[in-house]
Amino acid sequence: MAKTEEESSIAIGLQVLFPYLLAGLGMVMAGLVLDHVQHWEVFRTITEVFILVPALVGLKGNLEMTLASRLSTASNTGQMDDAREQWRMATCNLALIQVQATVVGLLAAVAAVVLGFISKGHIDLEQAAVLCASSVTTAFIAALSLGLVMIGVVIASRKLGINPDNVATPIAASLGDLITLSLLAGISTALYKYKDISYLSPLVCVLFIVLIPLWVVIAKRSPQIREVLKSGWQPVIVAMSISSIGGLILDKTVTEPDFEGMAVFTPVINGVGGNLVAIQASRISTYLHFWSMPGVLPYKLRQHWPNPCTTFFSSGVNSRSARVLFLLVVPGHLVFLYTITLLQGGHMAVTLTFVLFYLTAALLQVGILLYVADLIVRLMWRKGLDPDNFSIPYLTALGDLLGTGFLALCFRLVILVAGADVKPGN
Repeated sequence: MAKTEEESSIAIGLQVLFPYLLAGLGMVMAGLVLDHVQHWEVFRTITEVFILVPALVGLKGNLEMTLASRLSTASNTGQMDDAREQWRMATCNLALIQVQATVVGLLAAVAAVVLGFISKGHIDLEQAAVLCASSVTTAFIAALSLGLVMIGVVIASRKLGINPDNVATPIAASLGDLITLSLLAGISTALYKYKDISYLSPLVCVLFIVLIPLWVVIAKRSPQIREVLKSGWQPVIVAMSISSIGGLILDKTVTEPDFEGMAVFTPVINGVGGNLVAIQASRISTYLHFWSMPGVLPYKLRQHWPNPCTTFFSSGVNSRSARVLFLLVVPGHLVFLYTITLLQGGHMAVTLTFVLFYLTAALLQVGILLYVADLIVRLMWRKGLDPDNFSIPYLTALGDLLGTGFLALCFRLVILVAGADVKPGN
């Protein structure tokens, strides 16, 4: 960990850069998938699927990034040096995220149905069943596949002498959005196609719910995971609720002709913000685990409520990483915007006005997130809670809400400034 304390800005930037760009390109692909599938029959008929998008994509922040952060901390503090301990941590952590994915997938669908009811004034039970089955199945498969990847990345990083805090969460992000959106589109389309088989969707939900006790028994083999099973639900459920509000904004905007182009940018701005703040939260958490005991802040982080100047301009390694991550926003988004226009064959209306508003929105989002990360991680630590389990879900959900809200505002401002004839993204 002394090595982490001595990391220079260049060292941090070089380690973060490749996985950050890889993650961003994964999000670009996810955006292109969403831009394509928004016109599919299931998305047009059951528009609540759009409410599910940030909540399910946000699961990578709630589950996979939290898993990556937890394993990175364990790796950096020497808890995974023994092969038997590695195996136990891997299986218990996988079982834990299967429990969380199943429960949160079901709750996300219920939230989408309720928000859809508030918006439309009625509930179609057949559509609600398809929504619930699609959500639970997507969450389960995505959590399992990404969980396996995360475990492999952390173990490989340790062997290669790379700080897993810098690479694990971006790789989770690069695969998470694309896998989750592709699964959601494919599974919801299949279930919608067979909606006339009235028992199919409820049967799928029951099958995954019946498996929960099995995962609980496996997860309880680890004392740490047993504690997360008891106390780790609040941040995951609150984060899902926050993301669902972002989903409601997405549902209300992309179904309007003026805002159709938002679909391709939403996973990118949300994903980049969540990705960068997860790196920062994971790094601060590792620092606290190494230099202090839960409940007591170390001397260099002794301020309970630091101001933004402390977060971004002090001499400590965490402030240094905050500056590096903030400075990656503009060049990263420019690469991602260029890639989107390239892959769309040049028919995207990515004007200079749009780029300026978009970059302003992205900088605001990441600046707020990095500052809030500093506050939340310190607060969790003072309360004796492990920031690896409690902070990242809140932060990535806030990133989804800020990203979707700022992006909708960005589109509105571009239309106001450039005139009603300009529809960014179309």
